Amino acid sequence: MKKIRILASFLIGSTLMVACSKNSITGRNQLKLLPESELQAMGAQQYQQFLSENRPVSPSADRDAEMVRRVGQRLTTAITNYYNQKGIGEQLKGYNWEYNLVNNKEANAWCMPGGKIVVYSGLLPITQNEAALAVVIGHEISHALFQHGNERMSQGLIQQGIGTALSVALSSRPAETQNLFLQAYGIGSTVFGTLPFSRTDESEADHWGLNFAAMAGYNPNEGLALWQRMAAASNGNKPPEFLSDHPSDERRIRDIQKWMPEAMKYYKPINRK
Repeated sequence: MKKIRILASFLIGSTLMVACSKNSITGRNQLKLLPESELQAMGAQQYQQFLSENRPVSPSADRDAEMVRRVGQRLTTAITNYYNQKGIGEQLKGYNWEYNLVNNKEANAWCMPGGKIVVYSGLLPITQNEAALAVVIGHEISHALFQHGNERMSQGLIQQGIGTALSVALSSRPAETQNLFLQAYGIGSTVFGTLPFSRTDESEADHWGLNFAAMAGYNPNEGLALWQRMAAASNGNKPPEFLSDHPSDERRIRDIQKWMPEAMKYYKPINRK
């Protein structure tokens, strides 16, 4: 029995070592057990299910929906150009970007693997302008690009004793695995609630959400005012930082101020006719 436990520990350790890889943008080592292609397929399925239950607002008939699509298109064009310039364009393989606004009073937005984006209408009174919305969508896109959901799902599967393929997890524990997926990508969680990402994930998304918005021609300084409004909207209903998985509002704002000079280097305003 002891030999079996030792062998099992060795196999798990070997699997974890193989599954660790360095993020080419952030430079951080990440544990990712699941193939991106499988997560993208699951994301597309869950996205269509969500839209069937939450009818999207038509961009042709609504200015806010058109703004969401416009911001999304500018961001994804800038991100694609940036990845191609860095020689890592293949990391966007399988991405088929979509951007939808749904009528929901929650202040929320998310991006699934493969670039499936949803913005809730309840977020717009807080973003207040296009540049701030770009910072939020850039933040959510960063979670998807950096595969933070893969990290969270991998950790969750290990905790459940399923350190194996996603297809096996879906067949053996379909409900639990599907719920884990939804939690891992923030679907159903509000921006002000406890999101399923760690402090490190949130900080990376904050950092690169600013940069991506700037690359798309949006003034990243709007991100500072945005997070100040976010903090005010939370009404102080957050635990101390040491009890939370997320940076405190004060820490987040300080970090954004620290990153602003870098973001401004990417900022090239787009002249509108």
